[in-house]
Amino acid sequence: MSIEMVTFFSFLNKSLKRLLIFLPLFFGLLLNPISANALYPSDPSSVDVLKEDLHGKDLQNTEYVKYDLSGQDLGESNLQGAYMSVTTAKNASFKGANMKDLIAYATRFDNADLSNANLTNGELMKSVFDGANIDGADFTDANLDLSQRKALCERASGTNPQTGVDTIESLECTGLKGYMPPKPKA
Repeated sequence: MSIEMVTFFSFLNKSLKRLLIFLPLFFGLLLNPISANALYPSDPSSVDVLKEDLHGKDLQNTEYVKYDLSGQDLGESNLQGAYMSVTTAKNASFKGANMKDLIAYATRFDNADLSNANLTNGELMKSVFDGANIDGADFTDANLDLSQRKALCERASGTNPQTGVDTIESLECTGLKGYMPPKPKA
Protein backbone atom coordinates (compact mmCIF):
# COMPACT_ATOMS: atom_id res chain seq x y z
CA MET A 1 0.00 0.00 0.00
CA SER A 2 1.30 3.41 -0.88
CA ILE A 3 1.72 6.30 1.55
CA GLU A 4 -1.06 8.21 -0.23
CA MET A 5 -3.53 5.35 0.34
CA VAL A 6 -2.61 5.09 4.04
CA THR A 7 -3.03 8.84 4.44
CA PHE A 8 -6.37 8.72 2.66
CA PHE A 9 -7.69 5.88 4.85
CA SER A 10 -6.46 7.66 7.98
CA PHE A 11 -8.33 10.79 6.89
CA LEU A 12 -11.51 8.75 6.26
CA ASN A 13 -11.21 7.09 9.65
CA LYS A 14 -10.91 10.46 11.47
CA SER A 15 -13.78 11.94 9.45
CA LEU A 16 -16.03 8.98 10.23
CA LYS A 17 -15.28 9.28 13.97
CA ARG A 18 -16.13 13.00 13.92
CA LEU A 19 -19.34 12.29 12.05
CA LEU A 20 -20.35 9.62 14.56
CA ILE A 21 -19.78 12.07 17.41
CA PHE A 22 -21.61 14.94 15.70
CA LEU A 23 -24.71 13.06 14.43
CA PRO A 24 -26.26 12.23 17.84
CA LEU A 25 -25.74 15.83 18.97
CA PHE A 26 -27.29 17.16 15.77
CA PHE A 27 -30.33 14.88 15.96
CA GLY A 28 -30.75 15.55 19.68
CA LEU A 29 -30.91 19.30 19.11
CA LEU A 30 -33.18 18.78 16.12
CA LEU A 31 -35.65 16.77 18.20
CA ASN A 32 -35.39 18.92 21.34
CA PRO A 33 -34.07 22.42 20.51
CA ILE A 34 -32.89 24.77 23.24
CA SER A 35 -35.19 27.77 23.53
CA ALA A 36 -33.81 31.27 24.02
CA ASN A 37 -35.67 31.51 27.35
CA ALA A 38 -33.66 28.55 28.65
CA LEU A 39 -30.62 30.84 28.63
CA TYR A 40 -32.06 33.16 31.28
CA PRO A 41 -32.37 32.21 34.93
CA SER A 42 -36.01 31.81 35.93
CA ASP A 43 -35.28 31.77 39.63
CA PRO A 44 -33.90 35.11 40.91
CA SER A 45 -32.19 33.31 43.80
CA SER A 46 -30.05 31.40 41.26
CA VAL A 47 -27.94 34.48 40.53
CA ASP A 48 -25.39 36.33 42.64
CA VAL A 49 -26.44 39.79 43.79
CA LEU A 50 -23.95 42.67 43.99
CA LYS A 51 -24.58 44.96 46.91
CA GLU A 52 -21.74 47.47 46.64
CA ASP A 53 -21.91 50.88 44.95
CA LEU A 54 -20.46 50.56 41.45
CA HIS A 55 -21.05 54.11 40.17
CA GLY A 56 -17.93 55.44 38.47
CA LYS A 57 -15.82 52.40 39.39
CA ASP A 58 -13.08 50.88 37.23
CA LEU A 59 -14.56 47.48 36.39
CA GLN A 60 -12.43 46.86 33.32
CA ASN A 61 -12.19 43.15 32.35
CA THR A 62 -14.42 41.99 35.23
CA GLU A 63 -16.75 38.98 34.90
CA TYR A 64 -20.43 38.75 35.81
CA VAL A 65 -21.73 35.25 35.15
CA LYS A 66 -25.26 34.68 36.46
CA TYR A 67 -25.27 37.95 38.40
CA ASP A 68 -28.23 40.08 39.35
CA LEU A 69 -27.33 43.68 38.56
CA SER A 70 -30.98 44.78 38.70
CA GLY A 71 -31.34 48.36 39.86
CA GLN A 72 -27.56 48.81 40.22
CA ASP A 73 -25.99 52.19 39.44
CA LEU A 74 -23.06 51.49 37.13
CA GLY A 75 -23.25 54.96 35.61
CA GLU A 76 -19.95 56.43 34.40
CA SER A 77 -18.16 53.18 35.28
CA ASN A 78 -15.45 51.63 33.13
CA LEU A 79 -16.74 48.25 31.94
CA GLN A 80 -14.38 48.05 28.97
CA GLY A 81 -13.71 44.41 28.12
CA ALA A 82 -16.03 43.16 30.87
CA TYR A 83 -17.86 39.85 30.43
CA MET A 84 -21.52 39.27 31.33
CA SER A 85 -23.29 35.98 30.70
CA VAL A 86 -26.81 34.99 31.69
CA THR A 87 -26.96 38.13 33.80
CA THR A 88 -29.88 40.39 34.53
CA ALA A 89 -29.41 44.14 34.53
CA LYS A 90 -33.07 45.14 34.62
CA ASN A 91 -33.61 48.77 35.64
CA ALA A 92 -29.84 49.23 36.06
CA SER A 93 -28.12 52.49 35.14
CA PHE A 94 -25.19 52.43 32.73
CA LYS A 95 -25.56 56.14 31.98
CA GLY A 96 -22.33 57.44 30.44
CA ALA A 97 -20.53 54.13 31.07
CA ASN A 98 -17.56 52.99 28.99
CA MET A 99 -18.77 49.59 27.74
CA LYS A 100 -16.37 49.27 24.80
CA ASP A 101 -15.53 45.67 23.91
CA LEU A 102 -18.14 44.41 26.41
CA ILE A 103 -19.20 40.81 25.96
CA ALA A 104 -22.77 40.46 27.21
CA TYR A 105 -24.18 37.10 26.15
CA ALA A 106 -27.80 36.38 27.09
CA THR A 107 -27.98 39.41 29.37
CA ARG A 108 -31.26 41.19 30.15
CA PHE A 109 -31.03 45.00 29.93
CA ASP A 110 -34.81 45.49 30.32
CA ASN A 111 -35.62 49.13 31.20
CA ALA A 112 -31.91 49.80 31.81
CA ASP A 113 -30.54 53.31 31.28
CA LEU A 114 -27.87 53.07 28.59
CA SER A 115 -28.04 56.76 27.73
CA ASN A 116 -24.68 58.14 26.54
CA ALA A 117 -23.04 54.73 27.08
CA ASN A 118 -20.29 53.65 24.69
CA LEU A 119 -20.98 50.07 23.54
CA THR A 120 -18.52 50.17 20.61
CA ASN A 121 -17.39 46.69 19.48
CA GLY A 122 -19.71 45.02 21.99
CA GLU A 123 -20.65 41.36 21.59
CA LEU A 124 -24.29 41.48 22.65
CA MET A 125 -25.78 38.32 21.14
CA LYS A 126 -28.92 36.87 22.76
CA SER A 127 -29.13 39.98 24.97
CA VAL A 128 -32.48 41.74 25.37
CA PHE A 129 -33.00 45.51 25.61
CA ASP A 130 -36.80 45.76 26.10
CA GLY A 131 -37.65 49.30 27.21
CA ALA A 132 -34.00 50.32 27.62
CA ASN A 133 -33.17 54.04 27.31
CA ILE A 134 -30.56 54.25 24.55
CA ASP A 135 -30.59 58.03 24.00
CA GLY A 136 -27.05 58.94 22.92
CA ALA A 137 -25.72 55.36 23.17
CA ASP A 138 -23.00 54.39 20.68
CA PHE A 139 -23.38 50.85 19.25
CA THR A 140 -20.73 51.23 16.51
CA ASP A 141 -19.61 47.77 15.33
CA ALA A 142 -21.61 46.07 18.11
CA ASN A 143 -22.85 42.57 17.36
CA LEU A 144 -26.59 42.33 18.14
CA ASP A 145 -29.38 39.93 17.21
CA LEU A 146 -31.29 41.34 14.23
CA SER A 147 -34.60 41.48 16.13
CA GLN A 148 -32.99 43.50 18.92
CA ARG A 149 -31.25 45.82 16.44
CA LYS A 150 -34.60 46.52 14.74
CA ALA A 151 -36.31 47.14 18.08
CA LEU A 152 -33.52 49.51 19.16
CA CYS A 153 -33.72 51.36 15.83
CA GLU A 154 -37.38 52.14 16.51
CA ARG A 155 -36.40 54.26 19.51
CA ALA A 156 -32.85 55.34 18.63
CA SER A 157 -32.14 59.01 19.26
CA GLY A 158 -29.41 61.34 20.36
CA THR A 159 -25.67 61.67 19.88
CA ASN A 160 -23.03 60.19 22.14
CA PRO A 161 -21.20 63.10 23.83
CA GLN A 162 -17.84 61.26 23.98
CA THR A 163 -17.72 59.80 20.46
CA GLY A 164 -19.94 62.29 18.61
CA VAL A 165 -21.76 59.38 16.88
CA ASP A 166 -25.54 59.41 16.46
CA THR A 167 -27.24 56.38 18.02
CA ILE A 168 -29.29 55.71 14.89
CA GLU A 169 -26.11 55.72 12.76
CA SER A 170 -24.19 53.49 15.17
CA LEU A 171 -26.98 50.89 14.93
CA GLU A 172 -26.83 51.11 11.12
CA CYS A 173 -30.61 51.44 11.06
CA THR A 174 -30.85 52.79 7.52
CA GLY A 175 -29.39 49.57 6.11
CA LEU A 176 -31.89 47.23 7.82
CA LYS A 177 -34.51 45.58 5.66
CA GLY A 178 -37.97 46.45 6.92
CA TYR A 179 -36.73 49.38 9.01
CA MET A 180 -39.08 52.33 9.19
CA PRO A 181 -37.64 55.54 10.63
CA PRO A 182 -39.43 56.78 13.74
CA LYS A 183 -42.17 59.32 13.15
CA PRO A 184 -41.42 62.80 14.45
CA LYS A 185 -43.14 63.62 17.73
CA ALA A 186 -45.97 66.08 17.39
